[in-house]
Amino acid sequence: MTATTPLESVHKKGIFGDHHKKNEKDLMRISELKYLKIFQIVQYKKSNTQISTFNIEDLEFPKAPLEVKSNKNTRILWNGPRTWLIISDKENIVDLIKKKFTEENFAVTDISHSRAVIQVKGLQAKEVLKKGCPINLNNFKVNHCAGTVFNGITILVDFIDNNPDTYNLLTLRSFGESFYHHVADASLEYGYVGV
Repeated sequence: MTATTPLESVHKKGIFGDHHKKNEKDLMRISELKYLKIFQIVQYKKSNTQISTFNIEDLEFPKAPLEVKSNKNTRILWNGPRTWLIISDKENIVDLIKKKFTEENFAVTDISHSRAVIQVKGLQAKEVLKKGCPINLNNFKVNHCAGTVFNGITILVDFIDNNPDTYNLLTLRSFGESFYHHVADASLEYGYVGV
């Protein structure tokens, strides 16, 4: 059995939209992030464990809304009270999570295959998101995340970098194709490279 990524039959490589007489390096880039490990960690209300004593990959768990802690391979997103997402491309992250989080104190759910992840990168990335997303992205900073909608599809926006603006956008796998088309359509005005 071979794994199929959520956007394997949808994501196209090439140059699209208004790219005439524009330098390719100035165009937006849209890509599917594949084979990420995504875990939801929920701390039970009855748990007396202090989350401040936990870390993964030397990253503390965020304690406030919007907050993200990250290094080169792993990101930990605040996803709600006593709820976090760990997103990593490291193979051994599963073992680290199993060692740290006991069944008595935490619900750990592997949601890796249930999410489509699109990365939008470029000078106009924020403008593309503004076309379908109601949150105020002007106040968003690097290492901020928030749940919202994009053209009626529930997504999670994770602001990765601002040089140039880079966002990882997560949605349910079943909405991945529609979401991808909405993002691609919103990007045509600026021209984009599918990578």
